Amino acid sequence: MLRHILRASAAALALLLPFAAACGGSATAESSSDVSSVTLRVGDTGWKVGEAVLKYAHLDDTPYKVKWSLFQGGDQQLQAIRAGALDLASSSEIPPLFAAADGKPNFKVVAVQRGSTLNQEVVVPKGSKVTGIDGLKGKKVGYVQNTTAHYFLYELLKQAGLKWSDIDAKPLLPNDGLAALNGGGIDAFASYGTSIITAHQQGARTVGSGADILSGNFLWSARDSVLKSPAQRAATADLIARITKAYAYVRDGHEDGFAKVTAEATHQPVARAKSDLVAAQNQRPTQARTVGDDTITSQQKVADAFTELGALKGHLDVRSFWTTELNTGLKKAL
Repeated sequence: MLRHILRASAAALALLLPFAAACGGSATAESSSDVSSVTLRVGDTGWKVGEAVLKYAHLDDTPYKVKWSLFQGGDQQLQAIRAGALDLASSSEIPPLFAAADGKPNFKVVAVQRGSTLNQEVVVPKGSKVTGIDGLKGKKVGYVQNTTAHYFLYELLKQAGLKWSDIDAKPLLPNDGLAALNGGGIDAFASYGTSIITAHQQGARTVGSGADILSGNFLWSARDSVLKSPAQRAATADLIARITKAYAYVRDGHEDGFAKVTAEATHQPVARAKSDLVAAQNQRPTQARTVGDDTITSQQKVADAFTELGALKGHLDVRSFWTTELNTGLKKAL
């Protein structure tokens, strides 16, 4: 049982999923499971926003331990899952595709976190004459491979009547891409999150956006060993539910405080951090939902696009690495 219980207003509760219980209830997924001995190794991308929002909402007092690790992308988190270095990874729909492509994944997608698709952009450096995606033909374009950036860049090129082969595509990590953009090594960069925020601070302009291309489904992937343990399953469901409740707390009139936390972590003005936070939550409130046929179908569409691109060698049936095993526990925790 939670030692501290978040009491959100009716307005904040209305932002939760239809099946969500009142925040004043228990957030323990399986009360019969002893989670006190559990340590969850959890990944995050960009900055430790998951850890930060839980602390800000006073929901970090978990009856189990959480060890957060920071990565530059969800692809690296899934690599860590495969290597046994993480128990729970958060990513877009794309990284699990490549982690499962060998047909021997040691993880399952256990839940979906609906989230904003803002700050998913193709940017050009200050002074560039490129004004749109069609202007990228023949240009050196950096992108974060096997992530949302890879996918929305491909889709934007198609919309502009271009093929992937029409650009000189350069796979780069976010920090390396920023350095290359500023140093003249590439003409444009497709990336997300903190790297896009930083790029704009350095004078970059947006020439394409993935906001309306991406589904807004961000996936929680758990190692198979987690699913075999009732206590670890309970802790996982509880942690995912706490993050949903923490964002409900932020939306319930606490944006200013969390904007300050965000600004400090991302090195941007508080006013800009608040503007981005409010815009993101207005576009798509951050909240968890259980696995359903529609979430699986959404990722299958993305997988088929990567097969078409040639990045995946042949058809990949994504249903093979999804599970509903956490659905009951997550519903109770929410």
